Amino acid sequence: MSESTTASGPETIQETFLKRISALEIENENLAEELETTKVEREEVRAKLFESLIANKKYLREVERLKKENAMLRRMPLFLATIVEVGEDYVLLRQHGNNQEFITTVPLELIDKLQPNTRVAINNSLTIVRILDRSLDARAKIMVLIEAPDVAYDQIGGLDNQIQEIKETVELPLTKPEIFREIGIEPPRGVLLFGLPGTGKTLLAKAVAHESKATFIHMSGSELVHKFIGEGAQLVRDIFQMARDKAPSIIFIDEIDAVGSIRTHDGTTGSAEVNRTMMQLLAEMDGFRSRGDVRIIAATNRIDILDPALLRPGRFDRIIEISMPTVEARHKILLIHASNMKRLNVDFLEIAKQTEGASGADLKAIVVEAGMNALRRNANAADALDFDKAIKKVLGFDEESSEDSFRMFS
Repeated sequence: MSESTTASGPETIQETFLKRISALEIENENLAEELETTKVEREEVRAKLFESLIANKKYLREVERLKKENAMLRRMPLFLATIVEVGEDYVLLRQHGNNQEFITTVPLELIDKLQPNTRVAINNSLTIVRILDRSLDARAKIMVLIEAPDVAYDQIGGLDNQIQEIKETVELPLTKPEIFREIGIEPPRGVLLFGLPGTGKTLLAKAVAHESKATFIHMSGSELVHKFIGEGAQLVRDIFQMARDKAPSIIFIDEIDAVGSIRTHDGTTGSAEVNRTMMQLLAEMDGFRSRGDVRIIAATNRIDILDPALLRPGRFDRIIEISMPTVEARHKILLIHASNMKRLNVDFLEIAKQTEGASGADLKAIVVEAGMNALRRNANAADALDFDKAIKKVLGFDEESSEDSFRMFS
């Protein structure tokens, strides 16, 4: 009995340890699984915490915005006024709406910035709170050129002398004003371009806008003509005021004959309004008040109907004729417009001789039409025959194309 008991004792202890080890391993596996689950839950909690922090910041910003909005709604409104006179320790204001004038005090940090005709905001105690920007017509603001045209002086053919005059009149006073001060003369302030349609007047203005570093303001003369009394004159004042604020600047007025023709009066309010607009233009160009570092370029093909007061020196110091191109000029223009064009056996000098009386716009149309002729016959380059057809179509009567069009539409 003692031997069997002794033998079964160790076996019982060994089995107990094995069971215990197995139970511990199972428990260890369960703990590992719980640990992994805990890690996943922790990451989820961290993600939710991060989202909560972002949402909290968003809500805090919204609370701040609502607080500011609430403060603005509870704050008393400001009134608009204009400075009439600035004294040593006082300011005379005229309130908009009722035109009442009153004297008030000004904060020390604003006194040096105030001038007559400055717009300001005032509170109920008639104290100046802040200075406002000048009031400008929205139509004047959109006339400022944002992106310069891609037309350079070397892309204009046959107008070398005119380009030189424009550079001397417009660009040189803006880029090198010291040379005029050194010699003791006042630089020219305006240039008028006149000539037949298509000769390159507007193209020259585009080149000036491309080459100059000044603010470029472009408009048409017809944009200054308006229905209501005083509206056109106010727009002219706003344009020149904006040009002075953004100086150095260049104002380009295309088709100036729409507003600058000889003053007449047929008894209608329309002609009277055009006359008022032109007189405001004359006053801004060369009136009692200096227009500052502002240069003017204008273009017209009817110089014969312009008012003499507009043509005198001081308003337009240079009057430049853009004439029809000569043979050499036509040759240069054709080479410029066809510089990127694929062509075969095309003599542009001969084409220039054949296009007597053609303007720069006509020559560009001839080059484009020659390219279209090549496309119609599925060719990858234009030849002399394509240019001959283009010349007949643009400058003459093309019987073949007219008969085709007649058959098509009849």
